[in-house]
Amino acid sequence: CNLCRTPGLITVGALGRTDEEFDELCFEFGLELDEITSEKDIISKEKGEEKAKGASDVVLYKIDVPANRYDLLCLEGLVRGLQVFKERINLPRFEKIIPAEGEGQRLIVTEQTAQIRPHAVAAVLRNITFTKDRYDSFIDLQEKLHQNICRKRALVAIGTHDLDTITGPFTFTAKAPSEIKFKPLNQSKEYTASQIMDLYRTDSHLRHYLHLIENKPRYPVIYDSNGVVLSMPPIINGDHTKISLKTRNVFIECTGTDITKAKIVLDIMVTMFSEYCEKPFTVEAVEVVHPNGKTHIYPVSTALGDLCVLRERASLTQTLETPSSLAKLLTRMCLKSHVTGNGNHLEIEIPPTRADIIHACDIVEDAAIAYGYNNIQMVIPKTYTIANQLPLNKLTELLRLDLAAAGFTEALTFALCSQEDIADKLGTDISATNAVIIANPKTAEFQVARTTLLPGLLKTIAANRKMPLPLKLFEISDIVVKDPNADVGAKNYRHLCAIYYNKSPGFEIIHGLLDRVMQVLDVPPNEENGYTIKAAEGTAFFPGRCAEVFVKGQSIGKLGVVHPDVITKFELTMPCSVLEINIEPFV
Repeated sequence: CNLCRTPGLITVGALGRTDEEFDELCFEFGLELDEITSEKDIISKEKGEEKAKGASDVVLYKIDVPANRYDLLCLEGLVRGLQVFKERINLPRFEKIIPAEGEGQRLIVTEQTAQIRPHAVAAVLRNITFTKDRYDSFIDLQEKLHQNICRKRALVAIGTHDLDTITGPFTFTAKAPSEIKFKPLNQSKEYTASQIMDLYRTDSHLRHYLHLIENKPRYPVIYDSNGVVLSMPPIINGDHTKISLKTRNVFIECTGTDITKAKIVLDIMVTMFSEYCEKPFTVEAVEVVHPNGKTHIYPVSTALGDLCVLRERASLTQTLETPSSLAKLLTRMCLKSHVTGNGNHLEIEIPPTRADIIHACDIVEDAAIAYGYNNIQMVIPKTYTIANQLPLNKLTELLRLDLAAAGFTEALTFALCSQEDIADKLGTDISATNAVIIANPKTAEFQVARTTLLPGLLKTIAANRKMPLPLKLFEISDIVVKDPNADVGAKNYRHLCAIYYNKSPGFEIIHGLLDRVMQVLDVPPNEENGYTIKAAEGTAFFPGRCAEVFVKGQSIGKLGVVHPDVITKFELTMPCSVLEINIEPFV
């Protein structure tokens, strides 16, 4: 979810409601009012009252917005959506204006961009009127989109420019860093592209985007017909085209590696702020010329010109309402609808603000939200089952109680760990572990799915070395190993692992715990129908101090004294004994 912070007084004022009523309205609309706060309160909680002095007391409403509802990420879209929902205003009809031939703006994409950011779309907002609040909301929406659908500018980067300061047609190309020179936004002098990368390497905001292009031989750049740089996406805009409260015409360009996402982002930007144009809810189209000579007019969303029509049988939603009532419910959710044909079909217009509508199920979901989930009558389904706990989970819970009663403390560790944890530190090779390896791990700590619970418990003890001895921990969780016969190529096994850490190894305590576990599982100590232990070897165990556990002739795990080298590698100083077995055979 996204956390949308909106100025409280503006939001509630626009809707004419108290805090409690606004909270209820958000719930009805499928949103959640997370918190009512202020900038001063936030700073006070995080940094103390001294740091909060002088901060704003303006009330902020923190609202959890679903990740696919990009139209609710700004005040304009949120208030518009809620007012349409309460039927206070009619659903706006967006209009795409295509200028006469030769009068519109053109964006020419060159073939040099193909290997870096091959796609570009653009549009113009004409005769727009900015106030301080509108301008702040305009900038804030760009940042929210960058962090959300744009995936931190990796997929799409948005550039907004004062059209009156530049002259079309515009060219989107790519050049060597030394060939690009311009004055970046809010800077006082010109820099080459290489110098710009160095300049922002320590910038708390922009340094996170440098890696997207810094190792490329060419950097993307947009020029106007006079050679003025509009932007160097996805890093920074040029200072020459900076928009301000006096800006009347805004040129919006979106460049990226995903054309679908770029179109969605452009639609959201123009639909959210076209209401401030002299002719509300209109956007001027821009012609984009591709390297192959083909041209496209953007925005292309059919809902701006020819409205997209979706037909769906009303029988899917008979649970909710009649077709005519259903059409009214969908209209409240910004999906203008009316009944067609013999009354069993709905014709639904999908506006450009609703990129989340990709299937009939999305429409049914919106209808259910408008109707109110609490108003849907509960009925017994025609086919039903009686819920029951999974036997393996039931056994796990029972064992947890008995292990706790035996004086051991439960630990819950991460299912992912480093390759070093399950291989090098345990004295084995990663290829011998049969581990499932993560293709693109974000950190070195989460490279593979664990094949044993032992490293997690050893790391837990290492983090709690100051606790009084002895430390007696256990965990019952899943491990993962490769399995070519499984449909996903891997399989989970439920393991029990217990560890005893003290000045002496305490092998007899771990052995006693094994006997207790077998006792509560009603497994007798005999070779034919019960359990036995036999001397064994393991790289993680001290030579001659390791045993393998067998149940009815099947090996289920090992117990023994941990090898000193393993203890040292986990930054521990005391000896310890461990038991790890697979409990699935006992289900």
